[in-house]
Amino acid sequence: MIDLFETERLVLSGWRQDQLDDLMALHGNPNISRYLSVSGAPWTREQAASALSHWIELFEKHQFGKLRLRRKFDGAFVGRAGFGIYPPTGEPEIGYALLEEHHGQGYAKEAAAGLRDWFFAKNKGEHFIGMADVRNAPSLAILGKIGMQRTHVATDHVGITCQFHVLRRPSNV
Repeated sequence: MIDLFETERLVLSGWRQDQLDDLMALHGNPNISRYLSVSGAPWTREQAASALSHWIELFEKHQFGKLRLRRKFDGAFVGRAGFGIYPPTGEPEIGYALLEEHHGQGYAKEAAAGLRDWFFAKNKGEHFIGMADVRNAPSLAILGKIGMQRTHVATDHVGITCQFHVLRRPSNV
């Protein structure tokens, strides 16, 4: 497992196949999955295994993908955050999800801000997008807190009504 970078309290790294149980603890939880698909159903083990394989491949090829988040001080699994490629447009898309016990502690904002800074410092593109279910106020707040601008509300590629955002490279970077 390769660490990509660290923030004040978190380590962001690639995944290994033997970490499937952590991903199931996250996306197998209906309170986490409710905003991630039209049905809101928790992921099956097969869905998690497929996502894990995809993220491992993206990380190995492009240092992209949803990264594993763990706390620095004790190594505890916190969740996932990173960039995917939004299928309809091919644009980099930021996303994050945390285990419930880590909600409200600023980890998602910290990870998203770290990803933002890493994206532009490593010249991964001129902009990236983010979106969240219009009912997911905490996730929408994080997108705003890292400087993303609201663009429009639309149905995403899986059928969820989302508020879309964009962040363009600052002129001084």
